[in-house]
Amino acid sequence: MENLGNNNIPTIDLSVFFRDGDEEAKLAAKETVGRACTEYGFFVAKNHGISAELMSRAMQLCREFFDLEDEEKLKSRPVAGAGGPIPAGYTKQPEQSPDKNEYLLILAPKSRFNILPNSPPGFKNALEEMFTNFTRTSELIQNILNDYLGLPPNFLKEFNQDRSWDWMNIKRYFPATETENIGILSHKDGNAITFVFQDDVGGLEVIRDGQYVPIPLSPGTLVCNVGDVIQVLTNENLTSSLHRVIRPKGSSRYSYSFFYNMGGDKWIEPLPHFTTEIGEPPKYRGFLFKDYQGLRIKNKTRPPYKEVGITHYAI
Repeated sequence: MENLGNNNIPTIDLSVFFRDGDEEAKLAAKETVGRACTEYGFFVAKNHGISAELMSRAMQLCREFFDLEDEEKLKSRPVAGAGGPIPAGYTKQPEQSPDKNEYLLILAPKSRFNILPNSPPGFKNALEEMFTNFTRTSELIQNILNDYLGLPPNFLKEFNQDRSWDWMNIKRYFPATETENIGILSHKDGNAITFVFQDDVGGLEVIRDGQYVPIPLSPGTLVCNVGDVIQVLTNENLTSSLHRVIRPKGSSRYSYSFFYNMGGDKWIEPLPHFTTEIGEPPKYRGFLFKDYQGLRIKNKTRPPYKEVGITHYAI
């Protein structure tokens, strides 16, 4: 595990998981990932299995899409009452929102709720490729955490089989002004595992010792963090950390964020492995994943744009 700069957010090489054998090195890497998710809730992944060619192509097409005229982008806007776990399509944040960005949200490639753009050429295919690759990498991290936590083999894989609630968010953050620079307010992610692929502008920051520090930038890497669901399931053995996005002056910021979720009807509560089996009281009451997500979305998208966190279910 490497530390970059002075912020101590670790960078972890995942290449060992893409070759046969070397079980000792795999065990060491699992321990490193687990410790990062315990102490920081975040790490930077390199050699993660997503090709540099795909990442470069996807980022270039992302820029081209957001450079289109609003009329063209709005062809992919969400359809009212279309259903689905979350409105898919293109949205620009309203002026009064504290989050200053526009985004394209997509669900799994075969989802009937997707509204994928036809322009620029090749963008739709790149989006689906990125989604598929993010899913595969998320499954890898989930399996790593399963083993690190001492859960029965494949427990989390079997617990979390419904992929219909996963989504990917492609964003452009507008340049900062003289008076404000927030891209996304401080928050914790409400899902299981998140991956972020950000451009060379940076801006993603995580709280450490009461202060925000920038996530290290390195070409070809992904930022990974565990969300509230993992914190609840592990009864706070793993950490969902506060983070935010700061917008730069003079240029836009582009990113892909992938949210590996639970099925909407999945009941979430601290697992017996971390409570009754070791004599520890649960720190959260149970809830349906869709109820928590609905609460977060409702409060995030309507005035006064208040962030609702997992403390809503704390005991």
